[in-house]
Amino acid sequence: MSAASVGIVMLVHTALERAEQVARHWTAADCPVVLHVDKNVDEAVFQRFRQSLASDPLVRFCTRHRCEWGTWGIVAASQSAATLLLQDFAEVRHVYLSSGSCLPLRPAEELAAYLEARPQTDFIESATTADVPWIVGGLDVERFTLRFPFSWKRHRYLFDRYVDLQRRLGMRRRIPAGLVPHMGSQWWCLTRQTLTAILQDRERARYDRYFQKVWIPDESYFQTLARKHSSRIESRSLTLSKFDFQGKPHVFYDDHLQLLRRSDCFVARKIWPRADRLYQAFLTDGARALTRTEPNPGKIDRIFAKAVERRTRSRPGLYMQSRFPSRWSVKSVTSNRYSVFQGFSELFEDFETWLAQITGARVHGHLFAPKRAELAQGSTMINGALTDCAKLRDYNSQSFLTNLIWNTRGEHQCFQFGPGDRQEIRAVLASDPNAQISVISGAWAVPLFRSDRDFGDVRREAARLQQIEASYLHTLRHRETKARVRIWSMAEFVEAPMEPLQSILDELGHLHPLSTPPALVNLDGFGQFLQNLKNQGMHPHLMGDFPVEQGGLDRAKPPRKPYLVRR
Repeated sequence: MSAASVGIVMLVHTALERAEQVARHWTAADCPVVLHVDKNVDEAVFQRFRQSLASDPLVRFCTRHRCEWGTWGIVAASQSAATLLLQDFAEVRHVYLSSGSCLPLRPAEELAAYLEARPQTDFIESATTADVPWIVGGLDVERFTLRFPFSWKRHRYLFDRYVDLQRRLGMRRRIPAGLVPHMGSQWWCLTRQTLTAILQDRERARYDRYFQKVWIPDESYFQTLARKHSSRIESRSLTLSKFDFQGKPHVFYDDHLQLLRRSDCFVARKIWPRADRLYQAFLTDGARALTRTEPNPGKIDRIFAKAVERRTRSRPGLYMQSRFPSRWSVKSVTSNRYSVFQGFSELFEDFETWLAQITGARVHGHLFAPKRAELAQGSTMINGALTDCAKLRDYNSQSFLTNLIWNTRGEHQCFQFGPGDRQEIRAVLASDPNAQISVISGAWAVPLFRSDRDFGDVRREAARLQQIEASYLHTLRHRETKARVRIWSMAEFVEAPMEPLQSILDELGHLHPLSTPPALVNLDGFGQFLQNLKNQGMHPHLMGDFPVEQGGLDRAKPPRKPYLVRR
C-alpha cells in the first residue's frame, strides 16, 4: 500500500499559509489532498490561496460551505470534500479528515503502512451518549431529540430560550429508524468502502435533514452512520486532540515539541499558527526512520490530567488574576505552613524578637491590627510589594495572607493575632490546614491591666474583647476547623509555661531543649484587677482561675497538661 492510497481532507478557515505548507507536505508523499475553505473567508484571499496551489496536481478544492461551530456546515464541508476525493482519486483506500490547524507528526509512509496492515478498519471515535464522559454543556441525549436552528455562539439568547421552550412543551424529535446516535471526535479516518456507503446511502437525504438540526452534528453524523455501514470500527482517532475541562481544545506551542513526539500519534491538533519550531521539526524531517510504533496518546495523558487539575484546582495559595477557585476546589488556602500566636506578645516581653532569634523564622507583630500591618522588624514593605497599608490589606484580607505566604516561600512566617485585630480573617485561618494556631485565652486583658485608662472604659473594652475571643474560640473548636489548634487558658499557661513553649518550638523545627524562655510581664496585682472587673459586673472567665493574691500562683500544684485541639 503506497502513501497514495491515503487521501487527506483538510477543512481550512484561517492561517492559510500554514494550510498550504501542510498540504504540500502531504502531496510530496503522493497523498492527494482536497481542501475545503470556509465560505466566511474573503473571496480574494481564497483566490490567492487557490492560486498558490494551482500547480500541484494532487490538490483539489471542493464546493465551499459556511462553517460555524456546532452547526451543519462542517458536516456539509466534509461531505463535499470526501465526495470529490473519492471521485478524482480511485487509488485512495482510506480518507483522513483533518483541519488547517492539524500537523502531521510522523511521515506519510508510516501512516500508509499502518493503514495497510488494517485495510478494513475504520478509525472513528464512536460511543453512545450514555458512554460518553466528555460531554460539556449540559446536553447529551437532548442533542438528538430537540431542534437547534439557532447558532449557540451568535444567538446564545435565542438558543437557550428555544431549548427551554421545547422542554416546557415536551417537544421531542423522532430519531430516524435504524439509527442509534453515537458521538465522538470529528477527526476520523474511514475506509473507501464505509465512506462511500455513507455518502451513497439511499436514506441520506432523510438523515441529512435530521442531523441539520442536531447540535454539534460534526461529532455525531459520521460517528452514527459509521456504526450502520462499517464492518470493523476502532473507536479511537488517529489524531491527537486534547480538550480542557471546559471542552475547549488544547493549543500546542513550540515548547510542546517533545511532548508531541512522545505521543507517537500521526497527526496533532490544534497547533498555534506561529509555532515555527513545530512546523519545521515535523514537516522538514523526511529522513526519520519508520518506527511502526502504535499511536499511544495515553503516554502523555498524565501531563494533560495534571494540567486540568492545575487549571481547576490551582496550586495551594496561588490564584490567577482572572479566576479564584471555588470554596471546595482547593485543599488549603495558602501554599505553606505558618504560625499564628494569640496572647503571646501580650504575656511576654519582646516575644517577637525572642522567637525570631531562637527559631530563625520571620516573626511579625499583629498583621491585622486596625491601623497598619505590623510587619517584622518594623518594615513597611515585604516580598511581593505587600505594604503595611491597612486599607489595602483590608480590601481583601485573604489575598493579603495568601500573597504573604506565597511570596515568602522557604521561610516560615509567624504573626500575632488577637481580638483587638480585624476579625475578617479568622474564618480563613480556621479553615486552612497550613495554619498552626496557638492561643492563650484571656491574655488580651494584660494590656488593659497595665494601661492607665479610666476603669469604666477598661471594663467596657474587656467585655468587648472577651466577647470577640469567645466567638473565635468557638470557631476554632468547630468540627470543620482544619487548622492545627492549641488553646491554653492564661492561668494554666502562666503556671507552667515551659512545656507549651517547647511544643511550639518543636513544631517550628527547633528540637533542642528550651533553655532561655522569654520574660513574662509583671503580673503583680493582675488577680485583683480581674476581681475588680467582676465587682463592676463584668465576669472575665477566659483567662482561667487567677487568685486575687499573686502568691497563690507560686503554691505547689500538680502539673496540668495543655489543652490540645488536633485537626
